Amino acid sequence: MSTESTSVPSPSGPARRSGTTADRGVVAAPPRGRARDLAPRRLDPARRLAPPARRGHAGAAVLRALPAAGADLAGVLAGLAAVRGGGVPGAADAALGVLLAACVTALNAYGGLYEPPLNPAVLDRLPALAARVGIAWCVAAAVCEAVFPGAEVCAPAVLAVGACAQLVTACAGRAAVHARARARARTRARSTLVVGTGARARAVCALLAQHPEYGLRPVGVACGTPADAAGPGGPLPVLATAEEVHRAVVQNGVQEAVFVGPDVFAAPAESSAAGPAPAELLALVRAYGCGVLWVGDGGWAPAAVRPRMTDHLWGFAIRRIDDPAPAPRGSRAKRLLDIAVAAPALVALAPVLLGCALAVRLLDGPGVLFRQERVGQDGRLFTLLKFRTLRPADEHEAATRWNIAGDHRMSTVGNILRRTSLDELPQLWNVLRGDMSLVGPRPERPHFVANFSKTLPGYAARHRMPVGITGLAQVHGLRGDTSIEDRSRFDNHYIDHWSLWQDVCILVRTALSLVRPAGS
Repeated sequence: MSTESTSVPSPSGPARRSGTTADRGVVAAPPRGRARDLAPRRLDPARRLAPPARRGHAGAAVLRALPAAGADLAGVLAGLAAVRGGGVPGAADAALGVLLAACVTALNAYGGLYEPPLNPAVLDRLPALAARVGIAWCVAAAVCEAVFPGAEVCAPAVLAVGACAQLVTACAGRAAVHARARARARTRARSTLVVGTGARARAVCALLAQHPEYGLRPVGVACGTPADAAGPGGPLPVLATAEEVHRAVVQNGVQEAVFVGPDVFAAPAESSAAGPAPAELLALVRAYGCGVLWVGDGGWAPAAVRPRMTDHLWGFAIRRIDDPAPAPRGSRAKRLLDIAVAAPALVALAPVLLGCALAVRLLDGPGVLFRQERVGQDGRLFTLLKFRTLRPADEHEAATRWNIAGDHRMSTVGNILRRTSLDELPQLWNVLRGDMSLVGPRPERPHFVANFSKTLPGYAARHRMPVGITGLAQVHGLRGDTSIEDRSRFDNHYIDHWSLWQDVCILVRTALSLVRPAGS
């Protein structure tokens, strides 16, 4: 797993080998809303990689729901005031209010009534709102009657008055929310990436530009051709690679991705010369917290997804596709495991660390620790620590040389540290600091991350989770000068099927492998 080498390995064959992972090769984001920033540029390894403007799925959903939820809660208060007639509320009234608020918000959330529509109109959702208000009052009244027998608020006539008052107030509040949303959409449109090809993609780009009331401003086209990017405001940038899409999402602050037509999901699962596969782009934009919309002619919906909001885009059927669970999964449990293992390990291995440090200092001179910039989760740079096994000639060699195995400049101490993997022990401090995890894709240097991201589909996706000291690829023998493509495949499989038990198993297998002579 070491890293001090001179040629850039090719992603296929023996040179396609590395022990690391890093992929969101993005540069610092310029001001939003400039479509020309989407033009592809070569990634400069010397520039620091900026972390993506990641928006949490759960947090974004809550923020979108707050205005409509506020209107519903105002309706609950109005309904309670109507049944009380200005009197002092009692225990039954308080219980009724709490139950109403819980039932209404839960039912509306489950029915997707908190997802802001592209064409906001209270009348369209009036039947759904009325049904849920009625159900909430019936449930709340039944519970209150069981707990407070004979309570006045449980009388049928009183319930009808309260339900009507709540519905009228909630609809009025939502009408105000929708009016504000329409005004805001025209002045503060959300940057939108269009994914698709052909006449339908061109029509969608044109419609979004011509109708600002939808609040979606197209900034680029993926999976398309230059002809698909033509629009009334001039041609849009065409994004031909996953790297360009990564850069576009970050630099333009893309908030929505519109997938156009059934054929976009019927495309091959693998990337091709024509560009990244739609499935890959779907995972990419979701990882950045972008909303996902599907546009079609109606009568068809993407398989394996549950549409939650049905609307139209100037006659085109448009549906918001459910957001996946927040990622990364189990991040708190993973972090607790890191601390629970790394902290005691540092204390227990303190004599070993001291012995290694003294050996390097006495036999190889000053400079016990080797510090190197690596790419971590979401493209963030951090300084990785190792015991020095070889002093590089200069910074360029340290940043761009692939492997130092067999280098005649390596001392006896350096060879022993590498063969036994003791040179990796200082990375336990990186784990405690939160730079990396015990288990995860191995981190790589920016120079190699930039090269591998351009040639290996899926390499960038390895940075969805924290990088690690060891990983699934390493316990399968993919260490040192081995295939990067294989490592990338193992790393993505590990992330897609992550579990805390899998981390424990990998740590046990790594500990058992340390008795073997093979180094990292």
